[in-house]
Amino acid sequence: MAGLCYLPVALYHAVVFGKNRRGWAQRFGFVPEFPTSRVRVWIHAVSLGEVNATTRVVQELSDRMEFVDIVVSTTTDTGYARAVELYGNERVFRFPLDFSPVIARALRRIKPTLIVLVELEVWYNLTTMATAKRIPVVVINGRLTKRSARRLGFLIGVRRMFRALAWVGAQDEPIAQRFRRLGVAADRIEVTSSLKWDSAHVSDEVDGSRSLAFALGIDRTRPLWVCGSTGPAEEAVILDAYRRLLDDPTGMAQGLQDDRANDRGACAFQLAVIPRKPERFDEVARLIEQSGFACVRRSMHTDDYPTRRVSADTVILGDTMGELRKFYALADVAFVGRSLVPMGGSDPMEVAALAKPVLVGPHMDNFAMPVAALAEAGALDVVTDADSLAEAVARTCADPCSARERGLAGRATVLAHQGATRRTVDRLVSFLAESPGSREYVGAGGHRRVS
Repeated sequence: MAGLCYLPVALYHAVVFGKNRRGWAQRFGFVPEFPTSRVRVWIHAVSLGEVNATTRVVQELSDRMEFVDIVVSTTTDTGYARAVELYGNERVFRFPLDFSPVIARALRRIKPTLIVLVELEVWYNLTTMATAKRIPVVVINGRLTKRSARRLGFLIGVRRMFRALAWVGAQDEPIAQRFRRLGVAADRIEVTSSLKWDSAHVSDEVDGSRSLAFALGIDRTRPLWVCGSTGPAEEAVILDAYRRLLDDPTGMAQGLQDDRANDRGACAFQLAVIPRKPERFDEVARLIEQSGFACVRRSMHTDDYPTRRVSADTVILGDTMGELRKFYALADVAFVGRSLVPMGGSDPMEVAALAKPVLVGPHMDNFAMPVAALAEAGALDVVTDADSLAEAVARTCADPCSARERGLAGRATVLAHQGATRRTVDRLVSFLAESPGSREYVGAGGHRRVS
C-alpha cells in the first residue's frame, strides 16, 4: 500500500520538477547483487541530511567490527550524490519501492544481516518481510512528529509494521512515546539523543571558507548575515527584512553604519542566501533581482575568478552544493531555513557547533529538542516575520561581544549533548554479534575487514 501511494508522487516529482529521475531500475529492486557469506548492514538514509547523520555511525561501526560490510541506500538525488562521495559508488544504491516483489528481489540481492533505517523511513513490506526472514530492522536517530504520528495512526497495518521493529533509538522521550503508541514494544525503545549533535563538527574554521569569501567579494570587516537551507516563500521574507535593515540606518541598524549612513551602498550588512534545493537556484536568483537587488551567484565566481567587493544592494546566492558550512563559518549571524514556513525546519546544530548565534522561524518540528536546548542556553532566537527577523539580525550584529558569547554557549550545548553515536553503535554491535556470520568471524579471531 505504501509503495502504491508513493509511486505516483515519485513519478510526478520526476516529470514535473525533474527530481530523482535516475536509478529507476534500482527502485524496482534491481540493486547491485552483493556477495554471499558476508555480515552485511544495509543502511537507508532518505536524503542529504540523513546521509550526513550516518557518517560517524559508519566509521565507528567499521572500527569496532572490521569484518562488517556496510551498504547504503537513499532516495533523493542530493542524498545519493553525498552517499557516493562518502562511501563509493559500489556501495550505494537507490531505495527500492515498497512493493512485495520489489522488496523480495532487493533482499535476495543485498542479503542483509541487519537493516538500519535513519529517522523515520519505516516501510511496511520492507519491515515485515525482512522480519519474517529473521533480519532485524532497527531505526536510528528516530524522529516522529506529533503530526506524523497522528496521520500514521489512521493507516491500516501500521501497528503491525511498528511491532516488527527490533529496536528504535529515539532522539528524545516525547518521540519515544509516539513510537510506543504506534506499536513498538517499550523494551525495544531507547532514548539515544540525536546523531546530528555528533555530526555537528566543532571548529572555528572551515576549509575553503576564506577562498569562498575572496571569490564572492565578501568584506570580512562587515557583518555577514547567512540564511541557509531556505525554502519556498522564505526568501521573499528574508529580502523584505534585508530591505528594512537598509532603509533604517539610524534605527534597527544603529551603530553599524559609517559616516555615510544615509547611503545604502555604505550599509554595513551583507546578505548571503543558500536555498535548500538546487532546483530552486534559478528561481531564487530571479526573486533577488525582482526585489531590486543585484545577485552574485557563487557558481559564476569560482576561487580563480573573484568578484569585486559586494555592496549592500547586492545579495549573494549560494547556488552550489556542499558549501553551506563554509558560508556559516563566515557568518556573524545565521538564519536556519525551512522554518518560517511549515516545512519542519533544518539542522541548527551545525551552526551552533561553529559558535554562531542562530535564528530560526517557529516551524522547527523536526528539530524541536535541539531548538529547545539551544534556546535555553541563550544561543538561539525564534523569529516570526520580516520585522522580527530584521530586528534580531540588527540586535545581534550591533553587539559582537554578546553575539560571541551566544555562539560559544551554543557550541557548549552541542558538546554537552554528544554521545548518540556511541549509544547507537553499541546497540547495532549487539545485534550483529548475535548473527551466525559474526560469531563465525569473531570465533575465528575476526575483526578483519571483508571487502
